[in-house]
Amino acid sequence: MQKGLLHLYAGDGKGKTTASMGLALRALGNGKTVMIVQFLKGMPTGEIRLLKQLGAQVLREESIRKFVFQMNEQEKQHAKQKYTELVLQAQKKQADVVILDEVCALCELELVQESLLKTLILERPEHTEMILTGRNPKEWMIDASDYYTEMKCHKHPYEKGIGARKGIEF
Repeated sequence: MQKGLLHLYAGDGKGKTTASMGLALRALGNGKTVMIVQFLKGMPTGEIRLLKQLGAQVLREESIRKFVFQMNEQEKQHAKQKYTELVLQAQKKQADVVILDEVCALCELELVQESLLKTLILERPEHTEMILTGRNPKEWMIDASDYYTEMKCHKHPYEKGIGARKGIEF
């Protein structure tokens, strides 16, 4: 089996999750096993439902629906506990392709111990292809990555008052 590489899709532009889900679809279409661990996204999204139907394992915490800046301290501690549980679950499972969606923000917001993430990412099985997404990756994520793509926002409909649209942004 070939060595799995580490992908990093980061930046302030749209397309990080979209790119990772496209890779998940490609992997499933080629008979690979896929695990998607989604952080900071409690609302269901269209791609997750279909990827589950195609056989992807999905780990996410749907009970957390607020943005972190809207949370009080007790809610942040609850979120940290739930996201830590997701990381620990992911460590116990195996897949050919593992996507850690919004993991950069999770780390930046200190909603999980960084050492736990480092273990999950840097000590993954040799054949596991892993994809990290989010804004503001840690330097160690950049250094460890084999692919590093930065999505840069030059324009966004939100600036014109256009909100997220079902089927396009979620």
